[in-house]
Amino acid sequence: MAPTEHASTAEPKALSRVALGVPVLVVDVRMDPVDAAWLSAVGLTTGVTLTVLRRAPFGGPLHVATSLGGELARGPQLCDGIFVEATS
Repeated sequence: MAPTEHASTAEPKALSRVALGVPVLVVDVRMDPVDAAWLSAVGLTTGVTLTVLRRAPFGGPLHVATSLGGELARGPQLCDGIFVEATS
């Protein structure tokens, strides 16, 4: 690694734990293959930047915008299997 490059020292965290309005990069999807395939089909896969727009109260879904222009709402249990890192 060149001296001017910085490696990320932060561990990936679940999308369900991301603050509102903070862009993050999907680095891993760990869940049932059927659910992972559905997420991929709607554009939520590794390499995509996401922003949590709002979080419903009482454990409700997260409303997420993707860098591909899509928006979707997914429950926090599903979002627990989507791992992200802060974008630089």
